[in-house]
Amino acid sequence: QVHLVESGGGSVQPGGSLRLSCAVSGHSFSTYVMAWFRQAPGKEREFVGGRSWNAGATYYADSVKGRFKISVDVAKNTVYLQMNSLSSEDTAVYYCAAGSKGDRLSQPRDFDYWGQGTLVTVSS
Repeated sequence: QVHLVESGGGSVQPGGSLRLSCAVSGHSFSTYVMAWFRQAPGKEREFVGGRSWNAGATYYADSVKGRFKISVDVAKNTVYLQMNSLSSEDTAVYYCAAGSKGDRLSQPRDFDYWGQGTLVTVSS
């Protein structure tokens, strides 16, 4: 069992930055792929980016590439999503997820555990 708790959401103006955190606990999560998804009102859940807990390679959706960055603090058991150059199109509930079905996972169905989500609102 893996438990995920997101934090760091809030309101920010266009062009601003925000960093989300995902505190991870449980068993054997070091072998999992960690990812961030988001879901805007009326839209399907969308993959944002991911990386293996142990390995450093990250991968991102085209919509956030160059603006968002995922990092892992192993000592704190925390995954971060640094978001820069935010626009209104980034407004959504952001979810942290953990999956063990392979590498470079990006489909919601491939993830076993989810956090409760944290709301990010980008507005002037």
